[in-house]
Amino acid sequence: MSVTVVGIGADGWDGLAPPGREAVAAAGVLLGGDRQLALIPAEVAADRVRWPSPLLPSLPGLLDSFADRAVCVLASGDPMHFGIGGTLARLAGARGFRVVPHPSSISLACARLGWPVEETTVVSVVGRPLDALHSKIQPGRRLLVLSADGRSPAAVAGLLTRRGYAESALTALENLGGPGERAVTGTAAAWSLATAAPLNVLAVECVAGPDAPLLPTVPGLPDDAYDSDGQLTKREVRAITLARLAPIPGQLLWDVGAGAGSIAIEWLRADPSCRAVAIEADDTRAARLTGNAAALGVPSLLVVRGAAPAALNGLERPDAIFVGGGVTAPGMTDTVWSALRPGGRLVVNAVTLESERVVTAARDRLGGDLTRIEISRAGAVGGFTAWRPALPVTQWTVRKP
Repeated sequence: MSVTVVGIGADGWDGLAPPGREAVAAAGVLLGGDRQLALIPAEVAADRVRWPSPLLPSLPGLLDSFADRAVCVLASGDPMHFGIGGTLARLAGARGFRVVPHPSSISLACARLGWPVEETTVVSVVGRPLDALHSKIQPGRRLLVLSADGRSPAAVAGLLTRRGYAESALTALENLGGPGERAVTGTAAAWSLATAAPLNVLAVECVAGPDAPLLPTVPGLPDDAYDSDGQLTKREVRAITLARLAPIPGQLLWDVGAGAGSIAIEWLRADPSCRAVAIEADDTRAARLTGNAAALGVPSLLVVRGAAPAALNGLERPDAIFVGGGVTAPGMTDTVWSALRPGGRLVVNAVTLESERVVTAARDRLGGDLTRIEISRAGAVGGFTAWRPALPVTQWTVRKP
Protein backbone atom coordinates (compact mmCIF):
# COMPACT_ATOMS: atom_id res chain seq x y z
CA MET A 1 0.00 0.00 0.00
CA SER A 2 1.19 3.50 -0.86
CA VAL A 3 -0.25 6.27 1.33
CA THR A 4 0.89 9.90 1.19
CA VAL A 5 -0.49 12.29 3.78
CA VAL A 6 -0.46 15.93 2.72
CA GLY A 7 -1.00 18.68 5.25
CA ILE A 8 -3.06 21.58 3.94
CA GLY A 9 -3.95 24.86 5.61
CA ALA A 10 -6.80 27.32 5.35
CA ASP A 11 -4.87 28.96 2.49
CA GLY A 12 -5.67 25.87 0.43
CA TRP A 13 -4.01 24.98 -2.86
CA ASP A 14 -2.16 28.30 -3.09
CA GLY A 15 -0.43 27.61 0.20
CA LEU A 16 0.83 24.13 -0.73
CA ALA A 17 4.53 23.81 -1.42
CA PRO A 18 5.55 21.92 -4.62
CA PRO A 19 5.99 18.51 -2.85
CA GLY A 20 2.43 18.71 -1.57
CA ARG A 21 0.99 19.68 -4.93
CA GLU A 22 2.91 16.92 -6.68
CA ALA A 23 1.61 14.29 -4.24
CA VAL A 24 -2.00 15.42 -4.74
CA ALA A 25 -1.65 15.53 -8.53
CA ALA A 26 -0.16 12.02 -8.63
CA ALA A 27 -2.88 10.43 -6.49
CA GLY A 28 -5.54 8.10 -7.80
CA VAL A 29 -7.67 8.58 -4.67
CA LEU A 30 -7.98 11.63 -2.41
CA LEU A 31 -9.26 10.92 1.10
CA GLY A 32 -10.28 13.71 3.46
CA GLY A 33 -12.98 15.73 5.11
CA ASP A 34 -15.34 17.98 3.19
CA ARG A 35 -13.33 21.09 4.05
CA GLN A 36 -9.99 19.69 2.87
CA LEU A 37 -11.41 18.16 -0.32
CA ALA A 38 -13.08 21.46 -1.24
CA LEU A 39 -9.68 23.18 -1.21
CA ILE A 40 -8.38 21.06 -4.14
CA PRO A 41 -9.07 22.55 -7.60
CA ALA A 42 -11.42 20.73 -9.97
CA GLU A 43 -8.67 19.96 -12.50
CA VAL A 44 -7.09 17.43 -10.11
CA ALA A 45 -8.43 14.18 -11.57
CA ALA A 46 -8.24 11.87 -8.53
CA ASP A 47 -11.37 10.25 -7.12
CA ARG A 48 -12.49 12.14 -4.02
CA VAL A 49 -13.66 10.09 -1.04
CA ARG A 50 -15.03 11.66 2.14
CA TRP A 51 -14.13 10.19 5.47
CA PRO A 52 -16.79 7.82 6.77
CA SER A 53 -18.36 8.28 10.19
CA PRO A 54 -17.34 6.87 12.60
CA LEU A 55 -13.86 7.11 11.10
CA LEU A 56 -11.50 4.94 13.14
CA PRO A 57 -13.44 1.62 12.96
CA SER A 58 -13.86 2.05 9.18
CA LEU A 59 -10.30 3.10 8.39
CA PRO A 60 -8.58 -0.31 7.94
CA GLY A 61 -11.24 -1.56 5.56
CA LEU A 62 -11.29 1.71 3.66
CA LEU A 63 -7.53 1.60 3.07
CA ASP A 64 -7.71 -2.06 2.05
CA SER A 65 -10.29 -1.20 -0.60
CA PHE A 66 -7.72 1.08 -2.29
CA ALA A 67 -4.72 -1.20 -1.82
CA ASP A 68 -3.89 -1.22 -5.53
CA ARG A 69 -4.11 2.57 -5.98
CA ALA A 70 -2.03 5.58 -5.00
CA VAL A 71 -3.81 7.10 -2.00
CA CYS A 72 -3.35 10.69 -0.88
CA VAL A 73 -4.84 11.69 2.45
CA LEU A 74 -5.57 15.37 3.07
CA ALA A 75 -5.13 16.53 6.65
CA SER A 76 -5.10 19.87 8.43
CA GLY A 77 -1.68 21.43 9.01
CA ASP A 78 0.90 19.01 10.36
CA PRO A 79 -0.69 15.53 10.18
CA MET A 80 1.70 14.15 12.81
CA HIS A 81 0.72 16.70 15.48
CA PHE A 82 -2.72 15.90 16.92
CA GLY A 83 -3.63 14.70 13.42
CA ILE A 84 -4.48 11.50 11.61
CA GLY A 85 -0.87 10.83 10.59
CA GLY A 86 -0.01 8.67 13.60
CA THR A 87 -3.01 6.40 13.07
CA LEU A 88 -2.26 6.00 9.38
CA ALA A 89 1.41 5.25 10.07
CA ARG A 90 0.40 2.33 12.28
CA LEU A 91 -1.99 0.97 9.66
CA ALA A 92 0.07 1.48 6.51
CA GLY A 93 3.52 0.71 7.92
CA ALA A 94 6.57 2.90 7.55
CA ARG A 95 7.62 1.58 4.12
CA GLY A 96 4.33 2.48 2.45
CA PHE A 97 3.77 5.75 4.23
CA ARG A 98 4.94 9.31 3.55
CA VAL A 99 4.01 12.66 5.08
CA VAL A 100 4.23 16.10 3.46
CA PRO A 101 3.55 18.46 6.38
CA HIS A 102 2.22 21.99 6.30
CA PRO A 103 2.69 24.59 9.08
CA SER A 104 0.36 23.54 11.88
CA SER A 105 -2.21 25.79 13.51
CA ILE A 106 0.04 25.66 16.56
CA SER A 107 3.01 27.09 14.65
CA LEU A 108 0.83 29.71 13.00
CA ALA A 109 -0.76 30.74 16.29
CA CYS A 110 2.59 31.06 18.06
CA ALA A 111 3.91 33.09 15.12
CA ARG A 112 0.99 35.53 15.38
CA LEU A 113 1.30 35.83 19.17
CA GLY A 114 5.09 35.91 19.42
CA TRP A 115 5.07 32.88 21.74
CA PRO A 116 7.94 30.36 21.59
CA VAL A 117 6.38 27.03 20.67
CA GLU A 118 8.54 25.09 23.14
CA GLU A 119 7.27 27.25 26.01
CA THR A 120 3.59 26.82 25.14
CA THR A 121 1.35 24.02 26.41
CA VAL A 122 -0.96 22.58 23.75
CA VAL A 123 -4.26 20.94 24.67
CA SER A 124 -6.71 19.47 22.19
CA VAL A 125 -10.43 19.31 22.98
CA VAL A 126 -11.24 17.81 19.58
CA GLY A 127 -13.04 14.61 20.51
CA ARG A 128 -11.76 14.97 24.08
CA PRO A 129 -13.44 16.19 27.28
CA LEU A 130 -13.04 19.86 28.12
CA ASP A 131 -12.19 18.77 31.67
CA ALA A 132 -8.74 17.72 30.42
CA LEU A 133 -7.83 21.41 30.67
CA HIS A 134 -7.97 21.42 34.47
CA SER A 135 -4.54 19.90 34.97
CA LYS A 136 -2.97 22.40 32.53
CA ILE A 137 -4.38 25.55 34.12
CA GLN A 138 -1.57 26.94 36.25
CA PRO A 139 -0.58 30.50 37.20
CA GLY A 140 1.38 32.24 34.44
CA ARG A 141 1.10 29.40 31.91
CA ARG A 142 0.42 29.96 28.23
CA LEU A 143 -1.97 27.48 26.64
CA LEU A 144 -3.07 26.85 23.08
CA VAL A 145 -6.40 25.06 22.98
CA LEU A 146 -7.26 23.26 19.73
CA SER A 147 -11.00 23.88 19.62
CA ALA A 148 -13.60 21.27 18.78
CA ASP A 149 -15.90 23.88 17.21
CA GLY A 150 -16.95 27.51 17.42
CA ARG A 151 -18.40 27.06 20.91
CA SER A 152 -15.12 25.91 22.47
CA PRO A 153 -13.70 29.38 23.29
CA ALA A 154 -16.79 30.36 25.31
CA ALA A 155 -16.74 27.00 27.08
CA VAL A 156 -13.06 27.45 28.02
CA ALA A 157 -13.79 30.99 29.26
CA GLY A 158 -16.49 29.60 31.54
CA LEU A 159 -14.23 26.85 32.88
CA LEU A 160 -11.45 29.36 33.64
CA THR A 161 -13.85 31.65 35.45
CA ARG A 162 -15.16 28.81 37.62
CA ARG A 163 -11.58 27.80 38.47
CA GLY A 164 -10.74 31.31 39.75
CA TYR A 165 -8.86 32.38 36.61
CA ALA A 166 -11.40 34.99 35.52
CA GLU A 167 -8.79 37.59 34.51
CA SER A 168 -6.97 35.23 32.14
CA ALA A 169 -6.36 36.80 28.72
CA LEU A 170 -7.94 34.97 25.77
CA THR A 171 -7.35 35.29 22.03
CA ALA A 172 -9.48 33.33 19.59
CA LEU A 173 -7.51 32.94 16.34
CA GLU A 174 -9.95 32.14 13.54
CA ASN A 175 -9.12 30.67 10.10
CA LEU A 176 -5.37 30.88 10.61
CA GLY A 177 -3.54 31.32 7.31
CA GLY A 178 -6.72 31.80 5.32
CA PRO A 179 -8.37 34.84 3.78
CA GLY A 180 -10.83 35.12 6.68
CA GLU A 181 -8.18 35.16 9.42
CA ARG A 182 -9.26 37.14 12.49
CA ALA A 183 -8.24 37.52 16.14
CA VAL A 184 -10.77 38.20 18.91
CA THR A 185 -9.43 39.12 22.36
CA GLY A 186 -10.88 39.44 25.84
CA THR A 187 -10.74 38.05 29.36
CA ALA A 188 -12.36 34.86 30.60
CA ALA A 189 -14.85 36.72 32.80
CA ALA A 190 -15.83 39.22 30.08
CA TRP A 191 -15.72 36.88 27.08
CA SER A 192 -18.47 37.99 24.69
CA LEU A 193 -17.95 35.84 21.59
CA ALA A 194 -20.64 33.18 21.97
CA THR A 195 -19.65 31.36 18.78
CA ALA A 196 -16.33 31.71 16.97
CA ALA A 197 -15.55 30.50 13.45
CA PRO A 198 -15.60 26.68 13.38
CA LEU A 199 -11.89 26.63 12.55
CA ASN A 200 -10.22 28.32 15.52
CA VAL A 201 -7.43 28.02 18.06
CA LEU A 202 -7.76 29.62 21.49
CA ALA A 203 -4.73 31.19 23.15
CA VAL A 204 -4.88 31.48 26.96
CA GLU A 205 -2.58 33.40 29.29
CA CYS A 206 -3.50 32.01 32.71
CA VAL A 207 -3.97 34.63 35.45
CA ALA A 208 -4.84 33.19 38.85
CA GLY A 209 -7.18 35.14 41.13
CA PRO A 210 -6.27 35.52 44.80
CA ASP A 211 -8.56 32.67 45.84
CA ALA A 212 -7.73 30.27 42.98
CA PRO A 213 -6.65 26.90 44.42
CA LEU A 214 -3.09 25.84 43.68
CA LEU A 215 -3.19 22.34 42.19
CA PRO A 216 0.36 21.34 41.19
CA THR A 217 1.09 18.13 39.32
CA VAL A 218 3.41 16.76 42.02
CA PRO A 219 1.83 14.30 44.49
CA GLY A 220 0.13 15.62 47.59
CA LEU A 221 -2.83 17.79 46.55
CA PRO A 222 -4.79 19.32 49.43
CA ASP A 223 -7.36 16.94 50.89
CA ASP A 224 -10.14 19.44 50.17
CA ALA A 225 -9.38 19.19 46.45
CA TYR A 226 -11.36 15.93 46.60
CA ASP A 227 -15.02 15.27 47.15
CA SER A 228 -14.91 12.49 49.73
CA ASP A 229 -16.84 10.67 52.43
CA GLY A 230 -13.63 10.18 54.40
CA GLN A 231 -12.32 7.25 52.32
CA LEU A 232 -9.31 9.25 51.19
CA THR A 233 -5.58 8.62 51.44
CA LYS A 234 -4.52 11.76 53.28
CA ARG A 235 -2.19 14.30 51.74
CA GLU A 236 1.13 13.40 53.40
CA VAL A 237 0.59 9.64 53.16
CA ARG A 238 -0.53 10.08 49.55
CA ALA A 239 2.69 11.88 48.64
CA ILE A 240 4.76 9.09 50.20
CA THR A 241 2.64 6.43 48.49
CA LEU A 242 3.00 8.01 45.03
CA ALA A 243 6.75 8.30 45.55
CA ARG A 244 6.88 4.54 46.16
CA LEU A 245 4.60 3.75 43.22
CA ALA A 246 6.95 5.82 41.02
CA PRO A 247 4.73 7.05 38.14
CA ILE A 248 6.51 6.44 34.83
CA PRO A 249 5.24 7.94 31.54
CA GLY A 250 3.07 5.49 29.63
CA GLN A 251 2.71 3.00 32.49
CA LEU A 252 -0.53 1.62 33.93
CA LEU A 253 -1.65 1.71 37.59
CA TRP A 254 -4.36 -0.27 39.35
CA ASP A 255 -5.85 1.62 42.32
CA VAL A 256 -7.64 -1.15 44.22
CA GLY A 257 -10.28 0.01 46.70
CA ALA A 258 -9.95 3.49 45.23
CA GLY A 259 -12.31 5.42 47.54
CA ALA A 260 -12.11 9.04 46.38
CA GLY A 261 -9.63 8.04 43.67
CA SER A 262 -6.80 10.27 44.89
CA ILE A 263 -3.95 7.84 44.17
CA ALA A 264 -5.08 7.08 40.62
CA ILE A 265 -5.82 10.75 39.93
CA GLU A 266 -2.40 11.97 41.06
CA TRP A 267 -0.69 9.14 39.14
CA LEU A 268 -2.43 10.41 35.99
CA ARG A 269 -1.53 14.03 36.72
CA ALA A 270 2.16 13.11 36.86
CA ASP A 271 2.38 12.76 33.06
CA PRO A 272 -0.19 12.99 30.23
CA SER A 273 0.72 9.49 29.00
CA CYS A 274 0.19 7.76 32.37
CA ARG A 275 -2.83 5.43 32.54
CA ALA A 276 -4.85 4.22 35.51
CA VAL A 277 -7.76 1.99 36.48
CA ALA A 278 -9.66 2.68 39.70
CA ILE A 279 -11.46 -0.34 41.17
CA GLU A 280 -14.21 0.51 43.64
CA ALA A 281 -17.03 -1.70 44.96
CA ASP A 282 -19.31 1.07 46.25
CA ASP A 283 -21.41 2.68 43.51
CA THR A 284 -21.65 6.05 45.28
CA ARG A 285 -17.91 6.26 45.76
CA ALA A 286 -17.28 5.17 42.18
CA ALA A 287 -19.49 8.00 40.93
CA ARG A 288 -17.78 10.44 43.27
CA LEU A 289 -14.26 9.50 42.15
CA THR A 290 -15.34 9.89 38.51
CA GLY A 291 -16.32 13.46 39.35
CA ASN A 292 -13.00 14.03 41.14
CA ALA A 293 -11.07 12.82 38.08
CA ALA A 294 -12.94 15.24 35.80
CA ALA A 295 -12.54 18.18 38.18
CA LEU A 296 -8.79 17.57 38.47
CA GLY A 297 -8.14 17.27 34.74
CA VAL A 298 -7.84 13.52 34.22
CA PRO A 299 -11.21 12.38 32.81
CA SER A 300 -9.40 9.47 31.14
CA LEU A 301 -9.42 7.56 34.45
CA LEU A 302 -11.09 4.19 33.87
CA VAL A 303 -13.42 3.24 36.73
CA VAL A 304 -14.30 -0.42 37.31
CA ARG A 305 -17.19 -1.00 39.68
CA GLY A 306 -16.87 -4.23 41.63
CA ALA A 307 -15.25 -5.95 44.56
CA ALA A 308 -11.64 -7.03 44.25
CA PRO A 309 -10.06 -9.47 43.69
CA ALA A 310 -12.88 -10.76 41.43
CA ALA A 311 -13.25 -7.37 39.70
CA LEU A 312 -9.60 -7.53 38.56
CA ASN A 313 -10.22 -10.41 36.16
CA GLY A 314 -9.67 -9.47 32.53
CA LEU A 315 -7.99 -6.12 33.17
CA GLU A 316 -4.76 -5.22 31.37
CA ARG A 317 -1.72 -6.21 33.41
CA PRO A 318 -0.41 -3.18 35.33
CA ASP A 319 3.03 -1.75 35.94
CA ALA A 320 2.09 -0.65 39.46
CA ILE A 321 -0.64 -1.56 41.94
CA PHE A 322 -1.86 0.29 45.00
CA VAL A 323 -4.15 -1.47 47.47
CA GLY A 324 -5.74 1.09 49.73
CA GLY A 325 -8.63 -1.06 50.90
CA GLY A 326 -9.64 -4.70 50.94
CA VAL A 327 -6.21 -6.29 51.41
CA THR A 328 -7.79 -8.72 53.90
CA ALA A 329 -10.11 -10.13 51.21
CA PRO A 330 -9.24 -13.79 50.54
CA GLY A 331 -6.73 -14.15 47.72
CA MET A 332 -6.14 -10.41 47.31
CA THR A 333 -2.37 -10.44 47.83
CA ASP A 334 -1.75 -13.42 45.56
CA THR A 335 -4.02 -12.01 42.84
CA VAL A 336 -2.38 -8.61 42.63
CA TRP A 337 1.11 -10.10 42.83
CA SER A 338 0.39 -12.50 39.98
CA ALA A 339 -1.12 -9.72 37.84
CA LEU A 340 1.81 -7.35 38.26
CA ARG A 341 4.25 -7.08 35.36
CA PRO A 342 7.93 -7.93 35.95
CA GLY A 343 9.63 -4.86 37.35
CA GLY A 344 6.29 -3.58 38.65
CA ARG A 345 5.70 -1.97 42.04
CA LEU A 346 3.15 -3.06 44.63
CA VAL A 347 2.27 -0.71 47.50
CA VAL A 348 -0.23 -1.64 50.22
CA ASN A 349 -1.32 0.70 53.01
CA ALA A 350 -2.61 -1.00 56.15
CA VAL A 351 -4.38 0.80 59.01
CA THR A 352 -6.05 -2.00 61.00
CA LEU A 353 -4.33 -4.77 62.94
CA GLU A 354 -5.95 -7.33 60.64
CA SER A 355 -4.60 -5.72 57.47
CA GLU A 356 -1.22 -5.21 59.14
CA ARG A 357 -1.01 -8.96 59.82
CA VAL A 358 -1.73 -9.66 56.14
CA VAL A 359 0.99 -7.33 54.83
CA THR A 360 3.51 -8.56 57.38
CA ALA A 361 2.94 -12.16 56.31
CA ALA A 362 3.10 -11.17 52.63
CA ARG A 363 6.38 -9.36 53.20
CA ASP A 364 7.80 -12.52 54.82
CA ARG A 365 6.90 -14.47 51.66
CA LEU A 366 7.63 -11.94 48.92
CA GLY A 367 10.13 -9.53 50.42
CA GLY A 368 10.03 -5.76 50.19
CA ASP A 369 10.01 -2.99 52.78
CA LEU A 370 7.72 -2.16 55.67
CA THR A 371 7.43 1.49 56.70
CA ARG A 372 5.48 2.98 59.57
CA ILE A 373 3.99 6.39 58.73
CA GLU A 374 2.75 8.53 61.61
CA ILE A 375 1.45 12.06 61.00
CA SER A 376 0.33 14.59 63.61
CA ARG A 377 -1.34 17.93 63.03
CA ALA A 378 -1.58 20.86 65.38
CA GLY A 379 -5.05 21.43 66.82
CA ALA A 380 -6.78 23.40 69.50
CA VAL A 381 -7.00 22.05 73.05
CA GLY A 382 -9.00 24.58 75.00
CA GLY A 383 -7.12 27.82 74.64
CA PHE A 384 -3.88 26.06 73.73
CA THR A 385 -2.47 24.07 70.81
CA ALA A 386 -1.42 20.43 70.83
CA TRP A 387 -0.52 17.68 68.40
CA ARG A 388 -3.39 15.49 67.21
CA PRO A 389 -2.07 12.23 65.74
CA ALA A 390 -3.75 10.61 62.76
CA LEU A 391 -4.10 6.85 62.58
CA PRO A 392 -0.67 5.35 61.82
CA VAL A 393 -0.25 3.61 58.46
CA THR A 394 1.89 0.56 57.84
CA GLN A 395 3.09 0.62 54.22
CA TRP A 396 4.41 -2.44 52.44
CA THR A 397 6.34 -1.79 49.24
CA VAL A 398 7.79 -4.49 46.98
CA ARG A 399 9.08 -4.66 43.42
CA LYS A 400 8.45 -7.75 41.35
CA PRO A 401 11.61 -9.33 39.87
